[in-house]
Amino acid sequence: MNPFKKTILYVDDDADDRELLGEIMQKIAPEVKVVFSENGLQALELLVEAKETTFRPCLIVLDLNMPYLDGRQTFERIKADTELKNIPVVILSSGQNPADISFFGKEAVPYFTKPVRISDMENLASKLITHCD
Repeated sequence: MNPFKKTILYVDDDADDRELLGEIMQKIAPEVKVVFSENGLQALELLVEAKETTFRPCLIVLDLNMPYLDGRQTFERIKADTELKNIPVVILSSGQNPADISFFGKEAVPYFTKPVRISDMENLASKLITHCD
């Protein structure tokens, strides 16, 4: 039995950002497990493998600017999959592209800019956890 009731999949090519969110989650919500993928392609491979099991993340956090498959392409593939499309997705990006913000707004996907201060990242992490309730 998995001791973690909540698992978040965080997809970001920036190792420092992955490490920071993982550390903050461990600090504020140790019951939440964060699984990391370095890009959209790796995330989709993990999600396809997960369909063979009972594992489903309660939330997928996507960066937009990544190699292989960017966040938007990854999102579109997740939503096209009948077994994955109901997993909530949020965007966490350093980008402020109005076209991206508009696209995800129309999809009703929360769009967060990566915080600079640790306290802001802690507040954001608390918000992310609420998507798993």
